[in-house]
Amino acid sequence: MSIKQNVFLLFDDEKGNKRGDVFIEYFISTLIILNIVCIFLESYKNINDAYGYIFQAFEAFSIVIFTIEYAIRVWISDLMFPKLSPLKARLKYIFSFLGFIDLVSILPFYLPFFFKIDLRVVRILRLLRLLRLLKLNRHSKALRVIGQVLKKTKNDILVTVFMVFILLILASTLMYSIENDAQPEAFENIGQALWWAVATLTTVGYGDIYPITGLGKFLSGIIALLGIGIVALPTGIISSAYIEEVQKHKKTCVCPNCGTEIKD
Repeated sequence: MSIKQNVFLLFDDEKGNKRGDVFIEYFISTLIILNIVCIFLESYKNINDAYGYIFQAFEAFSIVIFTIEYAIRVWISDLMFPKLSPLKARLKYIFSFLGFIDLVSILPFYLPFFFKIDLRVVRILRLLRLLRLLKLNRHSKALRVIGQVLKKTKNDILVTVFMVFILLILASTLMYSIENDAQPEAFENIGQALWWAVATLTTVGYGDIYPITGLGKFLSGIIALLGIGIVALPTGIISSAYIEEVQKHKKTCVCPNCGTEIKD
């Protein structure tokens, strides 16, 4: 077996087929989580002032590891997609969702070395490091299951989102027509009424904008009640699909002696 094939087995999704692949999985996953923790800690001025040099050193170390990982995945991509030519396989990985996440999560570190960028832009680009969290999808079976569930239920969720959008537009238009004369400053336009509709439909109720007319209060109550059911629909869809997907992934074996089903 060639060196490239050995490296491929270390980084493929089938864990347990190469000694050390589980260690790499947990090492990369832990590094990603620690990076997210550092991002939060850096936002505290007193902590950043005292330990900023540690954060910078850890950032540099992480970038080296993530860059090596990205380069390796580009290198072995022809083994990931054996039916494609080496060039097409590498391009497929680079432009894939996970390949894009791998690249964008390390770009903020390298861009200032090649381009003169305003420091404010650099601070914004540093937020892209949060995309490293999405890299966990590759290293977590549970996250992959969630991804499959979202892909499976996307049509149902889109229908629900479309229903919510229609209801928001209808409610905000009606509320603007009802409340505009009574409180023109609060409901000056449909845009402000739309903000009220979002807060009401999600049952958040910030209380910064609210109806004062009888008809407006009646409509607000109807929208709040509808929100309880409609906003909960995606939760029910995803939950049922997730349970179904988990059951599908469970391996069932039959004992040859007693015939009892054993679930893994």
